[in-house]
Amino acid sequence: MAQTNLPVLSAESGLSRYLQEIRKFPMLDADEEFMLAKRYKEHEDPDAAQRLITSHLRLVAKIAMGYRGYGLPISEVISEGNVGLMQAVKRFEPDKGFRLATYAMWWIRAAIQEYVLRSWSLVKIGTTAAQKRLFFNLRKIKGQIAALDDGALHPDQIKQIATTLDVSEADVVSMNQRLTGDASLNTPMRADDGASQWQDWLVDDEPDQESRLGDSQEYDERMGLLTDAMDILNDREKRIFTARRLEENPVTLEELAQEFNVSRERIRQIEVRAFEKVQEAVKKAAAEAQHEPA
Repeated sequence: MAQTNLPVLSAESGLSRYLQEIRKFPMLDADEEFMLAKRYKEHEDPDAAQRLITSHLRLVAKIAMGYRGYGLPISEVISEGNVGLMQAVKRFEPDKGFRLATYAMWWIRAAIQEYVLRSWSLVKIGTTAAQKRLFFNLRKIKGQIAALDDGALHPDQIKQIATTLDVSEADVVSMNQRLTGDASLNTPMRADDGASQWQDWLVDDEPDQESRLGDSQEYDERMGLLTDAMDILNDREKRIFTARRLEENPVTLEELAQEFNVSRERIRQIEVRAFEKVQEAVKKAAAEAQHEPA
């Protein structure tokens, strides 16, 4: 995609000014959006791409605001979201019948979440699916249960969060401490309880380094096979397969049916077929790998 001229968001210009700038770009009605998307798809018209992108900058900003709690510059979060939007415009197929905003939301969120995870060191957030789920949902759940945001979680709150997210209570305490600052490990967990300290919850009960290395290598190999196998899927199949089979919280058939403007049954059929294609490709690749010379 050709380089687009977007409003610049920086510490100097400020968020308010940026939001004022992007409000100047008009929203597109369905027919206008369709014609612009067709022009870009068929002729790679840069002006069409520019209008599609600028008309959705407010969507990116709205989504990005949901990630302000991770201590990252909002300018960077929005910029990454804009990259996701550009990818969505590049891959958008107007003939499918759904609006660009519906399709772009997934790409925007994916780009922002990848940036957030990339920006926090592995030491800070861990790598398991459960830890990532905890990372992205802890603040929201704390808000729902009116928990303090200064690290002072009560035991009943810790238990409630752990149950809700299906993680250990130790993981909740550890992640909360990481997200609210580098407090001393000797800090009491509660003001009225000097006996229970943060470090008591951070005991390393993980397998030894050798076992973890073996598990990591096996996981990397399996993920490599899966990633390669998914290359045989088209964009729609890949989106549905990922949303239904790989997401921590799978997208419903109804949501995908609305996104692609088809029936729920059609989504289910595509999901099943995509799974069969990936499964077959993974088995084939694994068999070939076993017969490769050492």
